[in-house]
Amino acid sequence: MGAVEVTGIFLYPVKSLRGIAVEEATVDELGLDGDRRFMVIDGTGKMLTQRSLPRMALVETALAADRLILRAEGAGETTVGRASDPAAPVRAVAVWKSAGLQTEDCGDGAARWLADFLGVPCRLVRIGSAFARPIPTHRAYAPEGETVAHRVTFADSHPIMLLGEASLEELNGRMRAQGEAALPMDRFRPNLVVRGGAPFAEDGWGRIRVGTVTLRGCDPCARCIITTIDQRTTARGVEPLRTLATYRRDAREPTNVNFGRNFLHETKSGALRAGDTVELL
Repeated sequence: MGAVEVTGIFLYPVKSLRGIAVEEATVDELGLDGDRRFMVIDGTGKMLTQRSLPRMALVETALAADRLILRAEGAGETTVGRASDPAAPVRAVAVWKSAGLQTEDCGDGAARWLADFLGVPCRLVRIGSAFARPIPTHRAYAPEGETVAHRVTFADSHPIMLLGEASLEELNGRMRAQGEAALPMDRFRPNLVVRGGAPFAEDGWGRIRVGTVTLRGCDPCARCIITTIDQRTTARGVEPLRTLATYRRDAREPTNVNFGRNFLHETKSGALRAGDTVELL
């Protein structure tokens, strides 16, 4: 493998809302600090995402030292605290098969702001001190005898999703050959973007070191309908899923099309920076 380096780091403070680019991110027990620590839910505690509400892509997020800021064109902004609040009402929520997760409600102000903009009743919840969501052993690709309990946030399955620029370039080349427009990286909502190596080289990475952090390759990232939503306009099409289905079907799960690789962080404290070299271990 030739030299590979990190060219982009992205956080998504609220699951399914717009992400932010950063030059550096620290890691803690759950993953990248500031990534998917908040989530929008319906009245039953079920997560809301762009799959059913593409308008969520229009809500911008920002992180101050102690506040989450939400903004949208024509709607102004609202803010909530980032830190756990023992006095906050507790709500049980579900992320896919992870049910009964204990979260903190972020209050009526944020709930009203989001409901007004999204057009549906909803609440904003935050990860607090009572939250615990382990990654199942089989999804952690745990070696025999491992005793560490790896945990994750409101992310779909794993703390970090990595995608190579070469993989996107290869996909866009196929799409252009069919008369389709190339797609930007934000369609795929990666946490780490890397440059160097062949297309889909990340598929075969087991353990890697990025900066001071050791990451373990886990499941491939099976792509969903969110990739077909323009993150600036919410217009929905059939790409890239139509093209990916022609050459990126999962051999074990043929209904899945894979693009990118999920990782967990074996190192629970450290930092990732743009420009860091990716080292295979």
